[in-house]
Amino acid sequence: MLIVGALLLIIIGFIHSFLGEKYILIRLFRRDNLPKLLGSDWFTKRVLRFAWHLTTLAWWGFGAILYVLSKPQANIQGEILVIITLVFALSGLVSLLFSRGKHLSWMCFFAIAFTSYYGMG
Repeated sequence: MLIVGALLLIIIGFIHSFLGEKYILIRLFRRDNLPKLLGSDWFTKRVLRFAWHLTTLAWWGFGAILYVLSKPQANIQGEILVIITLVFALSGLVSLLFSRGKHLSWMCFFAIAFTSYYGMG
């Protein structure tokens, strides 16, 4: 059953990102009344886009955890910490790149990735 949940999370992630871009984000970004953060709507659009796709990344991470839990190995804690490390390192990278460092969440995401990686030791 956990494999089914993992597969559903992978599928829903793809659907969420694809349909969200096509039917929500692109249409939303055509509006001329978005809040102007840091002087323009550029930052607003970038934050909305990376936050939207971070949801997908988080779901894929949960899917990976469900997969690991479906076939437990001797070091299940280490495997889950690897997944958490990867999800938060990627989240930090996405936040850093999409916002060009202006959205400070990347620091927190990298800190979580580091502490998760450190916890494997």
